[in-house]
Amino acid sequence: MTLLYRNAGPGDAAAMANLGRRTFTQTFGHLYKPEDLAAFLLSHNEEGWARELADPAFAVRIAESEGEPVAYAKLGPPSLPFEPQGHPIELRQFYVLQPWQGAGVATALMDGAISEARARGADQLYLSVFTDDHRARRFYDRYGFAFVQTYDFMVGSHADQDHILRLDLKEAKCP
Repeated sequence: MTLLYRNAGPGDAAAMANLGRRTFTQTFGHLYKPEDLAAFLLSHNEEGWARELADPAFAVRIAESEGEPVAYAKLGPPSLPFEPQGHPIELRQFYVLQPWQGAGVATALMDGAISEARARGADQLYLSVFTDDHRARRFYDRYGFAFVQTYDFMVGSHADQDHILRLDLKEAKCP
């Protein structure tokens, strides 16, 4: 199947909220009590997505197959608990539905996110990753992301250990 990559806009809010819930649940849902997962998924709502998609401080790139979103990368102002260096931007969310993992979608989205970050004048790209998400860690390692610190990522009342990673965009291993 052919994939189409495009920038998301306010009209995509409902689809993005749905995709955010689906991708998080597919990837991590089995780790949490139902009430913690349900509480976390409330953050993936249409109103919140509409606000961010209308805000020029955010950039969301989506991959679609047959008109349906299958993956996305969301850049925005830093929100993680760290001391930023330089002119930072954060890769706030980066998710690919399971059938599309390993098909090159993540690479295309990451290359696009790095290009967009540079176009916005950022020199540092930050993200967080679950410590036990080894597949994602290997992917970020290939790009040269470096460990910054650990922090608690809350899913309902459950605290996960996440790593904050940083990529120096002047040294990044991509276009």
